[in-house]
Amino acid sequence: MVKTGLDIFEKNWPKKLTGSRVGLVVHPASVNQQLEHAVNLFIKSKKIRLTALFGPQHGIHGETQDNMIEWDGFKDKTTGLPVYSLYGQTRKPTASILNDMDAMVIDLQDVGSRYYTFIWTMELCIQACLEQKKSVVIIDRPNPISGSIVEGYVLDMSYASFIGQRPLPIRHGMTVGEIALYLKNEFYNNLDLHIINLKGWQRKLWFDQTVLPWVMPSPNMPTLDTAIVYPGMCLLEGTNLSEGRGTTRPFELFGAPFIEPEALVKRLKDFRLKGVVFRPLYFQPTFQKHAGELCGGAQMHVTDRNAFKPFKSGVAVLKAVHDLYTEHFQWKKPPYEYETKKMPIDILAGTDRLRIEIEKSEPLKNMEEWWTAQLKAFQKTRKNYLMY
Repeated sequence: MVKTGLDIFEKNWPKKLTGSRVGLVVHPASVNQQLEHAVNLFIKSKKIRLTALFGPQHGIHGETQDNMIEWDGFKDKTTGLPVYSLYGQTRKPTASILNDMDAMVIDLQDVGSRYYTFIWTMELCIQACLEQKKSVVIIDRPNPISGSIVEGYVLDMSYASFIGQRPLPIRHGMTVGEIALYLKNEFYNNLDLHIINLKGWQRKLWFDQTVLPWVMPSPNMPTLDTAIVYPGMCLLEGTNLSEGRGTTRPFELFGAPFIEPEALVKRLKDFRLKGVVFRPLYFQPTFQKHAGELCGGAQMHVTDRNAFKPFKSGVAVLKAVHDLYTEHFQWKKPPYEYETKKMPIDILAGTDRLRIEIEKSEPLKNMEEWWTAQLKAFQKTRKNYLMY
């Protein structure tokens, strides 16, 4: 049976931090096997004293729908504790906030993709704690799309942003705890870091094989199916294509008013992508891009998740639409996730090479060879930090 760090935090709490004042970074998915939230468990704990709460993008309750929708801190009515926003006027805890605590505890469910901002909120908390000589405790959780597969470009630091602050591939195949260990050893050597490890988790496991409850970590991440396609389909955020926000299957549905579904699916079949079938359809988003408009497009149906390459498939979608509808397809202009100058697609990919090669109609095979070579180099670093 797989147990998260939260399930066993009482037994495994660092001895040196017994009795410490802690701030807790959480969101809706910060629950144990019985769906009890971390806030309630920490309040009941006799090991520590909970003094403040923090929330990442989408809010501590997961209430803000979209990217770049900031939220303000408030006083929690149930606990009386202050709640600080890490996706608003500040994304890094200030020295004055940290004065009243000895450690920050981070319990965030990641989805295995470098774009997902929770791991970068974690890094900013690490920076602040190191500067103020505070400890950091990571409550580890499974990588829901398995920890055994990596894919996609490794971030070029000249394209660093809030959706990628350090060199990681787009599908990183690591847990939050492993990423924290990587950050400490590569960039923050003097950090007092503690990780409450998973118990019983194996790298090859997908989330539905852990028998842990799935709670939406963000409003547009409703299911494991969403997380599986997200490493590729999030690229559509850098274009004028709908990535399915405003539908009940975000990132699985995609399209635009100018797309003819049958023609698109026919083109996608030419790529002979493994483990996926594209079904032509029409849909009408209720909000975000093309809200209220009829869009032609497709639904991505994953038929073999172990063979499926989400990033390659997402790039294939961009290439297909770009080549079929050159006059209508557009790259989104900044701002995007606090970046005001660089193109959103470039910070998503972590390089401008993806955009340039799509514009030049570079064969997908050639593109994949380049990012696969990058991955081999990163794997040597990654293996030093794998705890399971």
